[in-house]
Amino acid sequence: SRARLLRSTTVESGPLVPLIERLSAAHAERSPLVVGLAGSVAVGKSTLAAALAEALAPRAVAVVGTDGFLLPNAVLIERDLFLRKGFPESYDAEALTAFIERVRTGTAVEVPVYSHAEYDVVDERRPIGTPEVCIVEGVNALRFAEHLDLAIYLHADEAHIVDWYADRFVAECAAARDDETSFYRGWSGLEEGEQRALAAQFWAAINHPNLVDHIAPTARAAHVVVEKGPDHGILRIEWRR
Repeated sequence: SRARLLRSTTVESGPLVPLIERLSAAHAERSPLVVGLAGSVAVGKSTLAAALAEALAPRAVAVVGTDGFLLPNAVLIERDLFLRKGFPESYDAEALTAFIERVRTGTAVEVPVYSHAEYDVVDERRPIGTPEVCIVEGVNALRFAEHLDLAIYLHADEAHIVDWYADRFVAECAAARDDETSFYRGWSGLEEGEQRALAAQFWAAINHPNLVDHIAPTARAAHVVVEKGPDHGILRIEWRR
């Protein structure tokens, strides 16, 4: 569960202390500080980003998901990219780069919003003010490494990630039973076993190729690699530079 993830990734758990210290030191040298956090679908990027933001308080920290910079579904469909959502070509890279550079100016900024339930960018903007630290998290966040001050890659064994992805898919389907607008509504009436089988198919067809071909290679740009175990606990932190 998300609560379990948060408990296992908070600074009090121990393994994250050196990372928090490094982030704090980096912020002391540069503000605003732009941090990138990448890793596979369902590996726990959002949860780790939230834990880091909490640990960096009382600094003004904003967590921004790159999903908000995905091209709208209508555009993806028009370009025959809908089944490649999350692949590099499905993002508005210029808009994301411009956002990062605007954060550096210290002026108030806002970000586009992505709805996981609707599975699309929505007509909404979220103001984040003037963050002292901005954590940009997303599967391909490290493709923008040249614009980042610190790059973090979150790694786990793919077999574990597939299980976590299936858990999330089942949860989304359950939530969709009471939400007619949810993208997952059509699968909400299936038995859990059928939902998990579908999740495995989606993983093999979409998420595995994206991980192998596009996401994992960006770990080369990381300053830090955080590795998780099957229970979401932090196994180790590898300092690369």
